[in-house]
Amino acid sequence: MSTQTECRTAAPAVKGGVVPYLQVDGAMKAADFYTRAFGAVVVASQPPDAQGRTMHVHLHVNGGSVMLSDPFPDHGYPPEPAKGYSLLLPVEDIDAAFARAVEAGATVVTPVAEMFWGDRYGQLRDPFGVLWAMNAPKR
Repeated sequence: MSTQTECRTAAPAVKGGVVPYLQVDGAMKAADFYTRAFGAVVVASQPPDAQGRTMHVHLHVNGGSVMLSDPFPDHGYPPEPAKGYSLLLPVEDIDAAFARAVEAGATVVTPVAEMFWGDRYGQLRDPFGVLWAMNAPKR
């Protein structure tokens, strides 16, 4: 067995059928924000490179995995604005979850309200430009 194989540690389990891999400016800062705002847990990360960029962060959020990295234009991953999607967090207590995210620094895009489909729903934008939606069954 090679030394490289012997030194490897098991990667954390990837949770979910589709795993978002977000490129944000400040991956470790985003991971810290997601921990405070959404109760995320950092299960793996690589140390930053000489320029302070992080290539990979693996989070468990609300029962699923979310991956993060900083832009790496020198490796074909230029910074690009977040647009055209949102990440949905189904929650039981939307008012408490929404308030926690706002307190952590998220900006309200759509306040929590009862929607035509019968659930309570709201949207937030995080400090890294990612749009997050929360949905809860009406009580």
